[in-house]
Amino acid sequence: MNIRAPHWKFLISRLARKHGFLDPMVILDQLQRFTQPSEVAEPIELLRAGMHMHARGLINSRVIQHNLDWVWPYWVERQFDPHDDSFIPRAFSITHINLTHRNWTAVGLPDQPRLPIVDPRGLLTPFFDEWSLDAWIAVDEGAALLPSREPQVLQQLITEGGLAVVTEIKADGCSLYNRAEVEKDNGIAQCKMTLRGLSEHSGWLVVALRPYNPEGISFIDTLTLSDDRKHWSVNQRHEVAFSELIERHHISNYRHGDVYNHINDLDDELKGECDIGMLSSAALFRLQANTPREVAISMALEDKKVKRTQHGSQFGVESWSTCLDKACQLCIPDAHFQFLYDAAVRTLILHSVDEVCAGPYTYKRFWFRDAAYIIHGLLCAGFVERAERALDSFPSRQKISGYFHSQDGEWDSNGEALWILHRFCQLTGRKPKSNWCKAIQRGGHWIIKKCLSEDLKAPHAGLLPAGFSAEHLGPNDYYYWDDFWSVAGLRSAAVLVRQNGDHVLAQTFETKATSLASAIERSLKHASLKHSDNAMPASPYRRMDAGAIGSLVAGYPLQQFAANDPRLLDTAGFLIKHCFVQGGFFQDMIHSGVNAYLTLHIAQVLLRAGDARYFDLMTSVAELASTTGQWPEAVHPRTGGGCMGDGQHAWAAVEWLLMLRSCFIREEGDGLVLVSGIPRQWLMGDYKLFFGATLTTFGSVSIRVEAQPSDEYGRQPVVSWLADWHEQQPPIEINMPGFKRIVVDANQDSVVLMPRNAS
Repeated sequence: MNIRAPHWKFLISRLARKHGFLDPMVILDQLQRFTQPSEVAEPIELLRAGMHMHARGLINSRVIQHNLDWVWPYWVERQFDPHDDSFIPRAFSITHINLTHRNWTAVGLPDQPRLPIVDPRGLLTPFFDEWSLDAWIAVDEGAALLPSREPQVLQQLITEGGLAVVTEIKADGCSLYNRAEVEKDNGIAQCKMTLRGLSEHSGWLVVALRPYNPEGISFIDTLTLSDDRKHWSVNQRHEVAFSELIERHHISNYRHGDVYNHINDLDDELKGECDIGMLSSAALFRLQANTPREVAISMALEDKKVKRTQHGSQFGVESWSTCLDKACQLCIPDAHFQFLYDAAVRTLILHSVDEVCAGPYTYKRFWFRDAAYIIHGLLCAGFVERAERALDSFPSRQKISGYFHSQDGEWDSNGEALWILHRFCQLTGRKPKSNWCKAIQRGGHWIIKKCLSEDLKAPHAGLLPAGFSAEHLGPNDYYYWDDFWSVAGLRSAAVLVRQNGDHVLAQTFETKATSLASAIERSLKHASLKHSDNAMPASPYRRMDAGAIGSLVAGYPLQQFAANDPRLLDTAGFLIKHCFVQGGFFQDMIHSGVNAYLTLHIAQVLLRAGDARYFDLMTSVAELASTTGQWPEAVHPRTGGGCMGDGQHAWAAVEWLLMLRSCFIREEGDGLVLVSGIPRQWLMGDYKLFFGATLTTFGSVSIRVEAQPSDEYGRQPVVSWLADWHEQQPPIEINMPGFKRIVVDANQDSVVLMPRNAS
């Protein structure tokens, strides 16, 4: 031990050795040898989030495995079942975490930041990271219908008239309908659960208060039933209101076990406490044989005494219908693709209220990386005000140094922030807002100062420092991902400051962007000597592995390389050959699952290159979606359940929306390419396809594809477009698979396509 080390390190080491533990300082030193030297070993934000998750996992390990006679949430019932593919042995696991079924769906309103979540069996968690409500049917004579233990249910996302998750279960002569949604009641957002039970035999419809959620234990200390037997007060903080009088009411604490095991032998109780925080309760409503019974439960998501924020009062006035009226519309014959698009639009709306976040639960926080993609999706989907609102928060997140900070060591963030600010101006045809300008200048200068010297005698000369930026690529390293984003950021900053009249600073940014791009080229040439093709590894010091997915950013979305650049195509080819499982990209780094949005990044590269495999990848991603149209961050290859990140990942939803947009329209250089991703299976019968209006660099465009009868060719596609150009119509190329490529004249707004093999 170096005696000159900080005193706290010396004391920790001495204390550990005194009590016979491994020296943690030696272990940390050994761990850091696996990474490139970096300013930030691991961002404190990620450590904090990880500690929170594993603290809960530690509690889970002390509670769940010793109480398997409880009714647990779906993921526990599966993960702790030795006969199930989801089973995880736990002999040496200190913490028990949901690793096999990280799936849930948010319900909410366009103006409501609080997002209740529903798990795959209807378990409703109304408040962020707190307790849940479950529903059962208990038959007088026979087994109960317990949703979390049922192998099959029907769960749907209902979008007509709002947004709801409906879960329906039928088994053993019982059926249970469960609808969860958020509605306004007297101006207050209410989370509502509507239950309808039916049984061939008499019994009880049970509403159960559960001390857990889809991540694990969430404490319930106290519960009080009101004198009118229609209201619960949970932890003296939240009120749960019932539409019907509770006929029987039971409460159990941890030492007596789950209330489920005592429904028939407990006395009726009005209040209960549990010093361990594992109180459970059951509100029972009588079911007569073959007679349906409906009960509604509601919980206020807002405190009536708390005034709406200025932000909420300014933007929180839209209903679902008025909000969706602004959305870019899609019309295609593939009902599943269509449903996933419609669900993705709603996911975008839910996750862009107070700030842009990547999920309703695990990722309900801000990252510039996710924000860049999500805001781009908002713009392309027509939600300009929401995108602008999110971008307005960027200057306040910037440090005095110019660093756009969401987590330490995230060297890609400045490039992403500047790129999406520029993209906003491109798509809307506006100049940068005055309150953005100083942040843009600082952000560009930060990148310049951050780049390493070009005089270094090393493959990383001139690049960004080693960092933890794209944590899904592996340990700290000199990631090309950071460098490509930084080139994009400098070029974006150059355009934006030039628009404000600062040509000298614009030239400074442009010169450095060119210099950084040259450093990347030199480094890539060095890296290519390690293998036989042009594939790009994650960094100059990495072999080809799954981390190479990050280097594809040069093709999508940044388009810094030409569509047919061998470096892009060889990288995509390597990933497809070596890193795919069940038709999707399997990210070995951290995720250890099939990743929907990264699979779609590869699909975008293939589509741009005219490689028909893009549609196979889209189909695989569609098959990974839940029945409610959601993707977790990564999918377990055996169970199909979520195994990483948030159970409803907004970035994945955005990529689905942007992928379908690219099928109809995408920018390429100084022009547009239309319908290059329309598959032949959509051109059956009297088809009518539509996408729009969507913003592009050149203006707002809507695209229509319709069948025109032809004596010689049967039905020929007619491609037409309606546009509101910023200036004049740009060069347009029509390049639908299977049909002849057409370069459009400036005065055209429609073309009839000819089969590629036509004379």
